[in-house]
Amino acid sequence: MPGGDLSVAPSVGHLTANNEAWLWDQIKGEARRDADSEPALASYLYSTILSHSSLERSLSFHLGNKLCSSTLLSTLLYDLFLNILSSDSSLLDAVVADLRAARVRDPACVSFSHCLLNYKGFLACQSHRVAHKLWNQDRRPLALALHSRISDVFAVDIHPAARIGKGILFDHATGVVIGETAIIGDNCSILHHVTLGGTGKAGGDRHPKVGDGVLIGAGATILGNVRIGDGAKIGAGSVVLIDVPPRTTAVGNPARLIGGKEKPSQNSDVPGESMDHTSFISEWSDYII
Repeated sequence: MPGGDLSVAPSVGHLTANNEAWLWDQIKGEARRDADSEPALASYLYSTILSHSSLERSLSFHLGNKLCSSTLLSTLLYDLFLNILSSDSSLLDAVVADLRAARVRDPACVSFSHCLLNYKGFLACQSHRVAHKLWNQDRRPLALALHSRISDVFAVDIHPAARIGKGILFDHATGVVIGETAIIGDNCSILHHVTLGGTGKAGGDRHPKVGDGVLIGAGATILGNVRIGDGAKIGAGSVVLIDVPPRTTAVGNPARLIGGKEKPSQNSDVPGESMDHTSFISEWSDYII
């Protein structure tokens, strides 16, 4: 099929994890189109996408080349990624959901192949999923080594024990920090320089729990074992230290609920999917430039 033809069913907006074969065909079509229009990229696109028989093989090859070092060989990483992605279908489901999230929510994402090749938030997230699997298999030295490489290469620091759902968009992603006991639900969008951190040196369950459909704006900091409810929105630059109820908006430092604590305003959409960062402004202040 022609690359970039998003009219072919299923539509991007309704793409699900069950449409992996359709998505892989789409990615290959996009790669062929780009190779034809820009010959300088032809060899790169062939080696990363067109020479592979499946999405998991292409992704494993690409991540292996991105994360390798002089002592951590790309071939070793390719085998590691491919074995784990092939052994757990839920991981590939998450890859498809994350690709869809970037394509649907980010107007700068011009194609699925663009996300697969160039979006470091997407690549960091998929690498983390493998590190998390290794952590749960008690292969913790390897999980931590991979975690270190992810941080070095992508400037995204996610502890391998952290649990992340699917349909995740790390938009721009630089400076994202997610601690060991953090949990992120499905269909969330998180901007750059977001911290999901602890509050001190005490161990135990000490990091935020983020529900489904949450939007966290750039530079927001959420500290401690607090709950961010489903469909909540955290404004850019906010500092959150206590629970945020579902479908509400918290902004400021320290963060306060739009509409007040007793009767906060309710979000009418799912912020993690709508990417609406500013609709609360008229309710919050008389700010004028």
